[in-house]
Amino acid sequence: MGRRALIIDDDEAMCAWLAADLRARGVEATTQTSPAEALALLEEDERFDVLLTDLNMRGMDGIAVCRRAAEIRPDLPVVVITAFGSIETAVQAIRAGAYDYVTKPVDIEALALALERAIAHHALKAEVRRLRRAVAGPGAFPDLIGRSAAMRAVQDLIERIADAEATVLITGESGTGKEVVARALHERSRRKGGPFVAINCAAVPESLIESELFGHARGAFTDARAARSGLFVEANGGTLLLDEIGELPLAVQPKLLRALQERRVRPVGGNAEVPFDARIVAATNRDLDEAVEERRFREDLYYRINVLHVELPPVRARGSDVLLLAQRFLEDFAARSGKEVVGLSPAAAERLLAYSWPGNVREIQNCIERAVALTRYQEITVDDLPAKVREHRPSHVLVAGDDPSELVPLEEVERRYILRVLEAAGGNKTLAARILGLDRKTLHRKLERWEPAAGAAKGG
Repeated sequence: MGRRALIIDDDEAMCAWLAADLRARGVEATTQTSPAEALALLEEDERFDVLLTDLNMRGMDGIAVCRRAAEIRPDLPVVVITAFGSIETAVQAIRAGAYDYVTKPVDIEALALALERAIAHHALKAEVRRLRRAVAGPGAFPDLIGRSAAMRAVQDLIERIADAEATVLITGESGTGKEVVARALHERSRRKGGPFVAINCAAVPESLIESELFGHARGAFTDARAARSGLFVEANGGTLLLDEIGELPLAVQPKLLRALQERRVRPVGGNAEVPFDARIVAATNRDLDEAVEERRFREDLYYRINVLHVELPPVRARGSDVLLLAQRFLEDFAARSGKEVVGLSPAAAERLLAYSWPGNVREIQNCIERAVALTRYQEITVDDLPAKVREHRPSHVLVAGDDPSELVPLEEVERRYILRVLEAAGGNKTLAARILGLDRKTLHRKLERWEPAAGAAKGG
């Protein structure tokens, strides 16, 4: 099996016997007669692939070991050994997190099979996590999906500026994922253990925005029955996102500028200033340069918030990323609804690639949620798409125009679609096969048939 197992049993002879047999089968076995010491070792060494423990031990029983192991390594499969008459206890162990159990006297073949299944299960879960990271793209941002050059540039920039304390301005059209970027910055920063606090400046009435941001003293206005600290102070130790900052009233802008310069806020109705320690991220879909020229946004505040700038591309500039986004949303919504929907038909993919997505990622999410709910098949078809996507005239993405002389055979449509998916998957054939709903061998046979057209794609 070529894997590492940690064996826990307070019977030293049993430990030695199990370890010797497993080593003969290619398993690197480590033994511990003390459950407490074994769990300490598990915390120090993350390389174990399976845990084998007896249920009845002195000091700590196998149920407690299962629970603690699940806290230390939630992904680690646990196999328990129990006396023949203690099946009920073994069931309790399964409920406590064990993957499987074997009974005494131990049949070493049955034990080896149980360990093989557990290790295979562990490997499968690891592969699923790897594929999800692949879908998310470089940097393993789980929600920043994309392999296009535009998104790779965004992901690289986030990696480089995540630990900077300077104010960040995120710009982009509505629905491009500005809050997702702000959260990615927070999660990658030294402040990730602190709170992430967000406010939509456009959603708060002008009469209340100052109180929301800076807090207020008791009695500062009619409804101020108690003092409140405000979001700047609530975000201490973390990140504060000022979303839609382009909508901030002019009257509040100088107060925000002073807060950013002094790193202190004065609550409404208060006499004393309060320090805060939060990283400030601002976001807008407005053209702030134009707003400054039209005197709707203060120039000095603009320069204060625009120290580091992340500009998010619209979906129409991200090419085949639309297929990765669609696949991610498809998997999420299929799992939530319990439906076995695994991919897109080539014709549906053609429509997704051809449509311009003015609502960007948010519109794709809405489209796929609807399609998963409507489809009666294991793949989304054209009929499952919204009318505006379904009826949009394709820009010759996979096939030519309506001129019969330009039309191509169905196999050519399939070839172009598969190559487009392979491109979107960065040449990773395992990921491409999953998106296409094919097994890897079938995909490989198709690509071999189309050589050298597919020869440029890297294997994965």
